[in-house]
Amino acid sequence: MTYPENTPSVDDMLNMSTGDLAQMPVELLAALQGELDHASKQLKAATARFSAALEVRYATRAAEARRACGKDTGTVRLVDGDYTVVADLPKRVDWDQEKLAQIARNIANSGEDPAEFIDTKLTVSERKYGALPEAWRKGFEPARTVKVGALKVTLARGDAA
Repeated sequence: MTYPENTPSVDDMLNMSTGDLAQMPVELLAALQGELDHASKQLKAATARFSAALEVRYATRAAEARRACGKDTGTVRLVDGDYTVVADLPKRVDWDQEKLAQIARNIANSGEDPAEFIDTKLTVSERKYGALPEAWRKGFEPARTVKVGALKVTLARGDAA
């Protein structure tokens, strides 16, 4: 896609006020949006490649350092010249919900309180909430808080909509 010659660069944009950006012709805003999308994709690709290079360089040493500490996950520090390399391998735990529910029932059946061991989060999907009869929805309202996310505006040519 060819952009107009007078499209501000990303660096130019960083030095412009929000008001000045907002007053630009829509064609320039759309061109700048395209430049930012392209730059974002390039940055993501470069970041992924850089992260992969660091992993190639340090993963084996980090794994050896973790093994020496007797751990499979977590943070280790390595020295490379004048730099300290912090290599973090986070632990991700996933629980089988059906099996965990059965364990909670077993704990309750044995006379213990499963809440001492198991955290429970109750939620209602918006689709199911919307399908409830109005009288039922009114009963749920005191427990429901609606928050909005950030507005996202995308420009597209009139014939592309």
